[in-house]
Amino acid sequence: MNAFDPGEIAGLWAEAKSLYFAAAFPPYASPAWRALHPDDPRRLAAALDAAEMWRKYGDDVVQWFRETSVPRRSLAERKTAAELAEARRPKPPHQLQATPGWPPIAIPGRPGRWLTHRQEMAA
Repeated sequence: MNAFDPGEIAGLWAEAKSLYFAAAFPPYASPAWRALHPDDPRRLAAALDAAEMWRKYGDDVVQWFRETSVPRRSLAERKTAAELAEARRPKPPHQLQATPGWPPIAIPGRPGRWLTHRQEMAA
């Protein structure tokens, strides 16, 4: 027994129905399509074709449009090679500094040692 994918069957039906109604039809929702009479079989053929394209490629196309429609900064606004190289250079470690009015800070790597605004003190 052969197993058929329902999506393939629907696609074949839509293609056959589109070709049966009209071999040549304007793209769905185009000005030429909108100018057709509502009962013109080419309108249905274009709608079936568009629905089949959406079934096959809809989510991929939407994702592609989202990715390609993101505005890009102009070349003049982008960082230069020297700026990018500077950004890649390692940064010096952060120096802990206590702030007045805040609680003491535990000193990493030195258990029992705390940094306060006044001085470092042992616990």
